[in-house]
Amino acid sequence: MGKITGFKEFKRETPDKRQIAERLKDHKEVYRVFSKEKLEKQASRCMNCGIPFCNWACPLGNSIPDFNHMIYKGKWEKAYNRLALTNPFPEFTGRVCPALCEGSCTLGSNDDSVTIEQVEVAIIEKAFEKGWVKPNLPRVKTGKKIAIIGSGPAGLAAAGKLNTYGHKVTVFEKDDAIGGLLRYGIPDFKLEKWVVDRRVSIMKEEGIVFKTGCEVGTDYSVTKLKNKFDAIVLTGGCNVPRDLAVEGRELMGVHYALDFLKQQNKKNAGKDIDANEIDARDKVVVVIGGGDTGSDCIGTARRHGAKAVYQYEILPKPPVKRDDSMPWPEFPRTLKITSSHEEGCKRDWCVSTKALIGKDGKVSNLRGIHVAWTKDEKGRFTMSEVKDSEFEIDADLVLIAMGFTNPRYEGMLKELGLNLDPRGNVKTSEDYMTSTEGIFAAGDMRTGQSLVVRAMEEGLTVAEKVDKYLMDGIS
Repeated sequence: MGKITGFKEFKRETPDKRQIAERLKDHKEVYRVFSKEKLEKQASRCMNCGIPFCNWACPLGNSIPDFNHMIYKGKWEKAYNRLALTNPFPEFTGRVCPALCEGSCTLGSNDDSVTIEQVEVAIIEKAFEKGWVKPNLPRVKTGKKIAIIGSGPAGLAAAGKLNTYGHKVTVFEKDDAIGGLLRYGIPDFKLEKWVVDRRVSIMKEEGIVFKTGCEVGTDYSVTKLKNKFDAIVLTGGCNVPRDLAVEGRELMGVHYALDFLKQQNKKNAGKDIDANEIDARDKVVVVIGGGDTGSDCIGTARRHGAKAVYQYEILPKPPVKRDDSMPWPEFPRTLKITSSHEEGCKRDWCVSTKALIGKDGKVSNLRGIHVAWTKDEKGRFTMSEVKDSEFEIDADLVLIAMGFTNPRYEGMLKELGLNLDPRGNVKTSEDYMTSTEGIFAAGDMRTGQSLVVRAMEEGLTVAEKVDKYLMDGIS
C-alpha cells in the first residue's frame, strides 16, 4: 500500500474551482489543475484494503489501489500503464463519471473517500503530456470488416478494442462530429471537446475509419451495410426523450434539454444552428428533472445570462448523508450539489407539473403542485398530490430533462427488423447478439439510459463477443 498512515494524516481534498463570476463568462472547464504534490498526498490515503470494493464498484474493474500506490510513490508512467489495462478513455471517466468507485471506497464507510476520480484524470493528462499515449496498432490483420453504428462511449470503446484484434473497423455517426453524448450532450464546462478530438485523432492513427454525417438507413442503406460488413455493432444510444404530457406542452419556449445542450455545444464549436436558437438570456428558466442533464441545463442557462433558474424534481429530496436505505458499499444516492447549482438556481423536490400556461402562443407560466410519496405493504411507492399545495410561477423557457425512454425504432432498427425488449430497447442474447445473426448491440441502445462508464464497459464486452463470433474455429 501507499503511506500506511496516509488516511489518518491527510484529509480528502479536491481541486479548486474557478470563481463563479469568472467561469460564467465562458464555457471552459470549471476545475483548476490539482498540483502533483496534493495528488500524491491524496493517493497516499488509499488503504489498499484486503477486498478493494472500489474495484468491485467500477464497471471497468480498474485496479484502483495499484495506481494509487504508484502515484504515491511518484511512478506516474507505471500508474498510467496499469490504468490503461482496463480503462480505454480515462480522460472521459475522470471528468464525467459519478465515481461509483468512491461511493464504495472502504475509507468512505466512516470517513471521506479517496479522491480516485481526480487521481485518474491526472494520470491520463500526465500521460498525454509526456507522450506515453501512443496509437495501439494491431499486430495482425484478420481481414474481417466490422461496422459500428454510433460513436458515443460504447461505440468508441468497441471500435478501439476490435481494432486491436486486427479487424477493420468503420464507425458511422449521424452527427457532423464524433463523440455522441460526449460531443453534443455533455457541456464544455464539464468536458471540453478538444479532449474528445485528441482521442479520436489517436484512434484514426490506429486505422479506425470514421464516417460522420452518415445516418444508416438514410444516407447509407441497410442492405449495403449488411452486404459489406462481416459484423455490425449497434451503439446508437437511448435517444427518445421522456416527454411531459401536460396541457401547454406545445407552446413555444418549451424544449427538450438535449436540444438546448446540443445547440450550445455546436455554438461553442463555431457551427451553424439548424433550428431556431434556444436562448435563455434575461429569461426565467424552469428545468423539469433533477438529474445531471437538468444540472447541465442550469449551468448553460446561467452562462446565457438567465434572469432566474428553477429546477423541479418529482422525487423526494435525497438525504445529505448515507442512511440505512443505501448501506456501504452500495453507491450512496445522497444530495448532489454540482458546480451548476452553486452558480445559482432555486431547487425544489416532490413537485409535479400540472400545466404550462401561455400568452400569444408562448409559454409564460408553469403551474405545479407538491406531491407526497408513501410506501405500501409490499414496499411499492405511490404518489399523491398534497392538498392546497398548487402554485404558479413565471416561466419564459421550460427545459424538459426527464431522461430517455428507449432508442428510436423508426428507421434503422425497423429496417433491420430487430426484436425489442419490453422496455423498447434492442433485445440481445447473453452474447450481445440481436435477433439477427451477425448484428450485435451494446450500451444504452441495449440496456436503456445509463452512465458513460457503463456504456464503455458494454463496448469492451461486445467487442469480445464479436471477435469470438468472427474468429471461432479459425486457428
